[in-house]
Parts: sequence; structure tokens; C-alpha cells
Amino acid sequence: MTGLQWLTALMPVLSVFVLLVLLRLPATRAMPLSLLVSAILALLVWQMPPMQLLAAMLEGSVIAISILWIVFGAILLLNVLKHSGGLDVIRAGFAKLSPDRRVQTILIGWLFVSFLEGAAGFGTPAAIAAPLLVALGFSPLAAVVLALIADSSSVSFGAVGTPVLVGIAQGMEGASPEALRAIALTAIGIDVLVASLLPLILCFILTRFFSEDKSWWPALQLAPFAILGGLAFTVPAYGVAWALGPEFPSILGALVGLALMSTLARYRILLPKQAWYFSAADKTQSEALQRQALTMQLAMPLWRAWSPYVLVAVLLVVSRVPQLPLQGWLSGWVLRWPDILGTTISASLAPLYLPGSFFVLVALLTLWLHHSAQRQSPLRCLQQAGRDSLARLGPATIALMASVPMVRIFLQSGVNEAGLSAMPFELAQVAALHLADYWLWVAPLVGALGSFLAGSATFSNMMFASFQQTVATEAGLPETLVLGLQLLGANAGNMICVVNVVAAASVVNLSGREGDIIRYTLVPMLYYCLAASLVAVLFWW
Repeated sequence: MTGLQWLTALMPVLSVFVLLVLLRLPATRAMPLSLLVSAILALLVWQMPPMQLLAAMLEGSVIAISILWIVFGAILLLNVLKHSGGLDVIRAGFAKLSPDRRVQTILIGWLFVSFLEGAAGFGTPAAIAAPLLVALGFSPLAAVVLALIADSSSVSFGAVGTPVLVGIAQGMEGASPEALRAIALTAIGIDVLVASLLPLILCFILTRFFSEDKSWWPALQLAPFAILGGLAFTVPAYGVAWALGPEFPSILGALVGLALMSTLARYRILLPKQAWYFSAADKTQSEALQRQALTMQLAMPLWRAWSPYVLVAVLLVVSRVPQLPLQGWLSGWVLRWPDILGTTISASLAPLYLPGSFFVLVALLTLWLHHSAQRQSPLRCLQQAGRDSLARLGPATIALMASVPMVRIFLQSGVNEAGLSAMPFELAQVAALHLADYWLWVAPLVGALGSFLAGSATFSNMMFASFQQTVATEAGLPETLVLGLQLLGANAGNMICVVNVVAAASVVNLSGREGDIIRYTLVPMLYYCLAASLVAVLFWW
């Protein structure tokens, strides 16, 4: 590649980093600018045919609509719970279990997010967990940052194993079930040593950057509980991957972890004597809530308040298990747009199968489930919740309708008149040419790049699995190890993925702060990649 072609291929990454992170422009301005620059360079330098470029943008618009539907559904469910009084009961329940913000971070930000990732994936966990943390008293910025960082390790087996069963399987030549199982076990084996520290890292970020005293010490005090919280997920997930395969490690590992750590929190085992709060004002407010929770007559039982989230999780799981008929029924009705503008690019949408449809359905059911506790009629509650939810979608719509088409231009750039491969493959081939001797350190970063750009670990694995396999063969490295690092790198990229950041920020009304979010999640992402490589070098090679 020439220097200008190299710059063109890097533009989706550079523009996001410069405009969002360095210049701190809101995504509503940064992403349309990035789209414009990337499209012009794709036409002039990469020599994409205009129809190919426009078709890629239209394909991206269809994908963006599906993401917006997820965001809308998550916000609608949250607003219905607010109006029904369910959120107040959930908040009181956590006050009884543990008012400690560090413990809440591990239970919700780490374990509940991991369960949601295993059940649904595709941006759903942060869209649910971030507003729940805000309802408990976390700042919106802290809630989004913590949810995005936590939504990483479990991504290997997200959406009932999709990154492995679809991503690696379709991206890797000759992927047998035995090979997929070996890759999955390698990834989760490394994760036992790497991801088990993520809850402690979450606590460090929480106490150092989002508290009044800006101290590392409260996180260190909770280190035994936090590390056990990490192991409570990764070790059962490894056992499930070994015994049952890649479909259920995240789901069952998170459930085991939730049961264990909730019990420890309830009986204050491994916890410091004093609970930790963001500030003196937060302590006063939380203690008042705790006293109120112990004496108040709750508007509904705790199980009923949680029932909408439980119902969402159950629907997501049963709709994504291939052995059950629901997946076929829901995914069978598809809106298709084949051969867009005469190109080979096609777009499709399965509206009944999208997580957003489950959110909307459960939001409607919640009006009935919580009817006895509502302060107003169900119709009035739905009207207010719907109006509030639609009002939140404006900034997210602008950002996603620009960022996703930009990504699709990047991925569909293999059709061009310059004789080049698609941009991500050109970048990866240059990296392989110069860095093959250090590939165990580079492989996770390639996976992270794929997730950052494509918005999905599954797409990252589909894009780069075959490439990683080829480089491993040429460099004399074990294919299973390199592909395991690809899988972990794709997990890490989920923390900084623009699509996820925009979606999560919009749910908690934080649009415009996307650059701030990425600045917080960038270092944990690099830790994840580099620590995985270090463990691979020390123990697997």
C-alpha cells in the first residue's frame, strides 16, 4: 500500500480517536465528520465504485436501525419501571443486600452484565445494566464506563456462544467442533488468569475516578472479595466450556457467581466493616434509603419488581438456543434487501428476533405485572414512558446512522478499482508482514480492532479468524492459541466499540460524552489484550 492508501485504511480508527477522544467532540458531530472523510477517501484513494460505497452505507443504515430498536426497547422498559415503582423496590432490595458501591459494582456491573451477555450479547448488557446502576445512585458516566469494561470476558460465549459458533466457525477454514472446543477452552483458560482481575480493576476505577476522595485504597480493601468475584465467574465458565461446549459458559458461570457473591454480600463475608460510598452526601442518602428499606411497606414484592428483567433474560435465552423451536419461529420472518443498488451487498432485518422486541414486549407486560403498584393508569404510564424514551433517541440516531455506515464502507471496501483487499485485511497483512515474530502480542490487538470497528466480537472473529490462522501457520505458532487470543482481543474491543459506547451513553442520557467514556475504557482494554498475550507467552508457548 502507498502512504495515502495506508492513511485511508486507518481513517475510521484515526478519525474516531482524534475527533472523539482528543478533540472531545460529541458523537453527533464526530461521527458524521468521520463518515464524510472516510467516504471521500474511499472514493478517491481506495477507488470504491460509487454504487458500492452507497450500498455499504445503506446496509449500515439498516444495521443502525436494529441497534436503535434495542436502545429504544431498553429505555422504554426502564421508564416503565420508573413509573410503576419497580425501580424503587429494586433499589431498596440492593440497600438491604449491600449499600456498598463496590459490591454493587461487582454484582451488577460484573456478574449481572456477564449473564446478560451470555443470554443476548450485541450491546444488550450495557443498555440494561448502566441505567440500573444509575438508579442505584451511580453517576451516568461511571455506570456506562463500568458496564462497558465488565462486558468483556463473557463476550467469548455471548448470545449463547455466537462469537465461537458463528464468528470463529464461519471465519476459520475447516472449523470442526473439536477445533472450536479447543479454541474456546484456550480462551477461557487464559481468562481465568486475566479476566478474574477485572472486578478489582472495576473497583479501582470506581474509587479512584468517581469518588470524592479519589483514592485507590478502598479498592484494595475489597481485593479478596473482588478477586473471588472474578474467579466465581471464570472458573465455573471454564468448567461449563469443558463439559458442555461454548453455548452456556457465560450464562451458567454468571449465575453461579451471582449466587455465591450475593450470599457472601448478604452475610458480609470478606467485606470490610465499613461500607464505601461515593461521598458523604451519597452515604447520607444511601443510609436513609437503607433505613427506609428496612421499615417501609414496599409497593410490591422484590420478585415482582425484578420479574421484567428476569423475563427478558428468559426470553433471550430460549430464543437463542438452536435446539428450541422459538429461534426458528422468530428468526424466520425476515425483511430482506438483496443486491442493494445492483451490488452484491444485501441487508436483512429480523424484527421479531431482535432483543429490542423482547424489551418492548416485556415493557407492555410490566404494565400488567406492576398494575397494582402503579400511581396512574397503565395507558398513561405507557404514554409517558414512550414519550420519554423517544426523546432520548435523537443524539443516538445521528451518531449511529453515521458510525455504522462508516464501518460498513470499511468492511465492504474489497470491491475497488485499485486492486486492493478490503481495508481491514490490508491493515492486518501489513501488520503480519512486519510483526510476525511478535504475533502473540499482536493477535489480541487485531481482534480488538475488529470489534472496535465492526461493533461486534462475532464480526471481528468472522473477519480475522482465517487471517489469524494463516499467520499462525506461517509463524510456526499453535493455531488454537492464536485463535484463542483473537477471541479474547475481540472481547477487549467491546469496551471501546463506538457502537456500544453510543448506545450505552444514549440509554443514560449521556450523549455527547462518548470521548470521555472511551478515555476511561481504553486502558482496561489494553490491559486485557496485553495480559492475555503475557499469559499466553508464559504458560502456553
